[in-house]
Amino acid sequence: MNPARRIAIYSRLREQNPHPDTELTYQCPFQLLIAVILSAQATDVGVNKATARLFPAAPTPQKMLALGVEGLKPYIRTIGLFNSKAENIIKTCRILVERHGGKVPRTREELEALPGVGRKTANVILNTAFGEPVIAVDTHIFRVANRTRIATGKSPREVETRLTRLTPAEFRKNAHHWLILHGRYVCKARRPACPECIIADLCEYRYKTPVTLP
Repeated sequence: MNPARRIAIYSRLREQNPHPDTELTYQCPFQLLIAVILSAQATDVGVNKATARLFPAAPTPQKMLALGVEGLKPYIRTIGLFNSKAENIIKTCRILVERHGGKVPRTREELEALPGVGRKTANVILNTAFGEPVIAVDTHIFRVANRTRIATGKSPREVETRLTRLTPAEFRKNAHHWLILHGRYVCKARRPACPECIIADLCEYRYKTPVTLP
């Protein structure tokens, strides 16, 4: 894909949604961190339902740590892999309290040192909580980037590297949100909504969903 087409794609996504944001509900970087940990192999809708009960009861790392693993589980039991997530969250809260004064660290290395936090989660926190122009690549973004050919790659890390390099600076901060929302609602895995897509004429996907005639 040439640079002009890539700029045109981002420009249309920006025009449609000038101020994109995560669909996870949170009030502070700590709550976003917990929500993102919970979102692995779960939907944002499901996570929001769980955190609507959890965050009023334990809005800080200190209060969540006080719940303990067994006290946390009832709040997140509806989330996939809740047992291991409860373990990781309590370990993470302990580290935040003991090593970071109850604050979420602002470096990738410190974030990735937290249990349950990998590169994608760290990038989400750096971007959404702290405004860093980094791009977290999940399954939606991996699919959209490869389908459109805005940035191709065989692994999420390869796509992230190419997206970061090829996305113009003016779009880089919001690229994560535009692409994830596009993948979630338009460029779906099984049947992309190509006839309704605002970038269909710019997309280089060879197998576009045809228009269904009445």
